[in-house]
Amino acid sequence: MPGRDPLRRRLLRLYVALAKHFGPQHWWPGENALEVAVGAILTQNTAWANVERALERLKSRGLLSGQKLYRLPEARLGALIRPSGTFKVKARRLKAFLHFLHERYAGRFGRIARVPLHAIRAELLSVHGIGPETADSILLYSLGRPVFVVDQYTRRVLSRHRLVHPEIGYDDLQSFLTSRLPSDPALFNEYHALLVAVGKEYCRRSPRCAGCPLRFDLGGKPPRL
Repeated sequence: MPGRDPLRRRLLRLYVALAKHFGPQHWWPGENALEVAVGAILTQNTAWANVERALERLKSRGLLSGQKLYRLPEARLGALIRPSGTFKVKARRLKAFLHFLHERYAGRFGRIARVPLHAIRAELLSVHGIGPETADSILLYSLGRPVFVVDQYTRRVLSRHRLVHPEIGYDDLQSFLTSRLPSDPALFNEYHALLVAVGKEYCRRSPRCAGCPLRFDLGGKPPRL
């Protein structure tokens, strides 16, 4: 029975503790599905502050719309998103995603939302420059699909708490989480954001366990579910 799974109960305790400590994270920042998807591509290998600068440059010129970005020359797009780093590479990836969106789905995220999850995930992964984390970020944060986004913080926190092996692969870690947690996009959204929050503040490369809201899981009294 799912309710008797000790790992499920433990994962939910971690979530409750993180939610109490950090509060709602309001992820992913963006006014619409397109902005979220663009941000997911631009945030590869850079800090979010740099992505915000790039997005603001697009917004201030009225270019953050599907048709305008789709028609924008790649070189011009690259110049505008320069603050996000590796701008030529990211411009190429953005153009590949926009081509996919417009050629297959007429530029409409609503049409993507009707495609079965496994099928649309496979399609996204076939787009140049879209890896599992970016594809899942688009699916979860742009489209509200029930996929858990895995990143370095997810792996670091859960492996340090000996829930998974430090070298577990992306798909295996994602399966570990989705098979034990309720299939709820809102939960996956918040849980991922909270793991990033605790990873940045406490579970760094050199951990700062003192004061960490998950300290109880390494010995101590757990919060009530």
